[in-house]
Amino acid sequence: MVAAAILLCGMMSSCSTSSRSMTDVTLQPDTTTVLRNPLNGWAMYLGRNWDENFWKTQHYDSMPTSEGTEVRVSDYASAAYIRTSWASLEPQEGVYTWRDTTSRIYRLFKSCTDRGLRLAFRIVVDGRDQGQNTPMYVIDAGAEYYTSGNGRHKSPYPDDPVFQEKYAKFIKALAEDFNDRDKVDFIDAFGLGKWGESHAMIYKDPANKIKTFDWITSLYSETFTEVPLIVHYHRLLADMNKDSWGPVSPDTDTLLQMAIDRGYSLRHDAFGMTGYYQDWEKEFAKKWNYRLPIIFEGGWITAAHHRYWIDPSGKYRQGHSEDVRRGEFEAAAETHVNMMDLRVNDETKSWFGDCFDLVKRFVAEGGYRLYPDLVSVPAEVKSGETVKVSHRWNNLGWGYCPNNIKQWNYRYKVAFALLDADGNVVTEYVDTESEPSEWIKGTPVSYDFRFRLGNVPAGEYTWAIGLVDTTKDNNIGLETAVSRDRVTLEGWCTVLPVTVK
Repeated sequence: MVAAAILLCGMMSSCSTSSRSMTDVTLQPDTTTVLRNPLNGWAMYLGRNWDENFWKTQHYDSMPTSEGTEVRVSDYASAAYIRTSWASLEPQEGVYTWRDTTSRIYRLFKSCTDRGLRLAFRIVVDGRDQGQNTPMYVIDAGAEYYTSGNGRHKSPYPDDPVFQEKYAKFIKALAEDFNDRDKVDFIDAFGLGKWGESHAMIYKDPANKIKTFDWITSLYSETFTEVPLIVHYHRLLADMNKDSWGPVSPDTDTLLQMAIDRGYSLRHDAFGMTGYYQDWEKEFAKKWNYRLPIIFEGGWITAAHHRYWIDPSGKYRQGHSEDVRRGEFEAAAETHVNMMDLRVNDETKSWFGDCFDLVKRFVAEGGYRLYPDLVSVPAEVKSGETVKVSHRWNNLGWGYCPNNIKQWNYRYKVAFALLDADGNVVTEYVDTESEPSEWIKGTPVSYDFRFRLGNVPAGEYTWAIGLVDTTKDNNIGLETAVSRDRVTLEGWCTVLPVTVK
């Protein structure tokens, strides 16, 4: 379909509707506006112990930039990501803090959704280096466990049947409220192992590694059917290597394919760490470019104990966190990631205070940024006749629109609309042959689209074009990167006045 569509490029001037002439309209791109499209843009991280006041206490409402201005971090983000413990969400069996309007978690989440941010999660079970991440009722119910923190923190073995029973009940309750793509951008849907990063696992029986992976990926994929699921493409995925690194485990490709077959997309937590993010990770990501979205997390924590200046690349100077930011940005571009991270602590301050130019560059260049540069429509039509229009689309971003993933199931399509004098949609027409996941930077894709106009009352209207969600009454589903002076409040891009006779 794409190849055929591309052949149409450059032929728009000859398009016609019966004997009616066509008008070519060239649309200008918008390269600066933050488009809060799903699985795209900056993910703003939340501290696991933060409350709704963090906008002030962490200076997220008045973040100084390297340009000498102050901005709101939330104005640059698409999602708010929290990596938190199971215990914080269910401290007692059946007590779910996100449903308690007086709880810290509820207030924290609401402060983000009130600003138009979607949520994203990783739920951590293992307590090493952190604390009691699993609620104690699980241990009290008989789950076998290992200890850390001088025996104070008890973490259940992931292959323990009591743990799996209690965890499955919890995840199903979470899905009752968050299996909603309007609320949740993605779920980091593994969460086992050290820091929830899917490595350095400890099993009761090491032979249960693949069985445990099968269990947890099945659980998430069966409960979260509407929300994109993410797996860490770690070379020791679900492995028991306590050093968290080494040669690629022979099971890794098998496990990743198992997750991908169940609808998982990809992330990695060590971008910019060139001693960790090596050739295997680069080649794996390259294999899935434009087939699955990739989510980025920087590896070095420049404000804490990490000695980023010892990175094998030799590019990071001690005392210069901006070197790390630029290294991360370059790695993100090379991997064609859809999302980057604004981490807690001083990492976000470093992005804005040292490298605000890169923050804005990712808005302009990263992820997917779709717009129609050329649209051909008739200026006059007759009610009831068959109309032919043409449209050509570009992607300004280095990533891609993941319309093909299981949870989206090709829901987003191009549509044309007739708007009345007040900007209201009178009628619309969906081009089912259009496919945003196939629009890659540097390769414009064109379509000819024929449809019957229907019994539209005679009068003056405006042609408009947009990307609609076909599962939601064909309302605009994705923001387009077209000049803002053409965009209506509902997100339609106006093209040309048209007279219906």
